[in-house]
Amino acid sequence: MTPLLVVITGPTAVGKTELCVQIAQHFNTEIISADSRQFYKELAIGTAKPTNKEMQNVQHHFIDSHSIAINYNVNDFEKDALELLDDLFLKHKVIILTGGSGLYIDALCDGFDEDIPGSDDNIRTELNELYEKYGIQVLQEKLKQLDPKFYSTVDLNNVKRLQRAIEVCLITGEKYSSIRKGNKQARPFKVLKVGLNRDREELFDRINQRVDLMLENGLLDEVKSVIPHRDKNALKTVGYIELFDYLDGKTTLEEATEKIKINTRRYAKRQIGWFNKDGNYTWFHPDERSAIISSIEKHFTN
Repeated sequence: MTPLLVVITGPTAVGKTELCVQIAQHFNTEIISADSRQFYKELAIGTAKPTNKEMQNVQHHFIDSHSIAINYNVNDFEKDALELLDDLFLKHKVIILTGGSGLYIDALCDGFDEDIPGSDDNIRTELNELYEKYGIQVLQEKLKQLDPKFYSTVDLNNVKRLQRAIEVCLITGEKYSSIRKGNKQARPFKVLKVGLNRDREELFDRINQRVDLMLENGLLDEVKSVIPHRDKNALKTVGYIELFDYLDGKTTLEEATEKIKINTRRYAKRQIGWFNKDGNYTWFHPDERSAIISSIEKHFTN
């Protein structure tokens, strides 16, 4: 029987961790994380990394797997995760892939279009200088002008992805969103995609509560501890950039907290948009565990 990779994803704070552990326990299998920040040992609170208690002895891969001092990107993840799957599928007929980073999920399931060009040092230097001088807003506006379609789905607080998309647009004269539409690469496993979502008001309330809990649990201290690495792309994201601004005296803690909530809600909407553009997802409420298990079991007979 062809092995099955079950993707279970959705917006931040929707409830992926608890459900995925329950699904993994049902099928006696393991979980691969496709969250681009949970790789890093130094980041826990701000990434909503699952605790040992929440993981309930289910083996999770790519959690605390790297130091933030090491550059680790989506291409590295694709290669490493494919090698890991070769080993895991010798033991299990189904593996769970979860996380909210759509780019990492797409990389593992479909690969990347090989026609996307490499980097240009001159363009990259220019974009870095623009960012250092004017902030992330100038990159957001530049991408919006060059490729409004990709702008509408990308994490607008991820400097690296903004710069890369702009760079490709400038090198090729094409839109990054159109270049990325390549042929899917063949994989030695089947993929079943499950999307999780909630009523928007319910989701936003969960996001607001999560941000408050993060701060109660020591997010500010975590941010202080990674100040030496603040130039890393993993820290140029929601929850960290706002508190760096606070520590720099650019805003109050109350204002920074509200910005985290606003930016997280915006990020959740972009995540939903990203996953919705893939028509292969079947959507469920996180409470529909039995229905999700049934859909996975039916896939074995097809």
